[in-house]
Amino acid sequence: MCTKARKFYQTKNLFIFILILSTIQLTSCSSTKKIRRQNINQVVETAKSYRGTPYRYGGTTRSGIDCSALIFHSFASVGVTMPRTSADQSKVGKKVSESKLEKGDVLFFATGKRKRQVTHAGIVTGNNRGQVLFIHSSTSLGVTEDNLNNKYWSKAYLFGRRVF
Repeated sequence: MCTKARKFYQTKNLFIFILILSTIQLTSCSSTKKIRRQNINQVVETAKSYRGTPYRYGGTTRSGIDCSALIFHSFASVGVTMPRTSADQSKVGKKVSESKLEKGDVLFFATGKRKRQVTHAGIVTGNNRGQVLFIHSSTSLGVTEDNLNNKYWSKAYLFGRRVF
């Protein structure tokens, strides 16, 4: 084979390789977003499946569950291992400003005497024009959904985090 023909085939092979690599990269972006969206929906649906479950301090089952166990089980449904306590969970993922909260983000609250100490957590189930709804295990109502704009929750709110 002459040098010219060899160079042509090498260039052609390089072009095909770059084209294939580019295609893989472009399709992986959209599939990654699709997987992320499916995971978020699964996390929220798992949390919602616990609605009505009574609150139990340290509880981890459908007969009684606390807020951090709700988060633990919801994320475990998509293969994400979260720490067991809300204080430790508050260190996972990246911080998200209140105005950018999305479905699947985790909210953290200070409901105790110490104003800045994480003592409670919930999962955003929706955000419609700044009306952030979240699911959590309430000591008085068990697993329920609330609005972050509620006076009690807005006062206790510390920050949100995006796990994935």
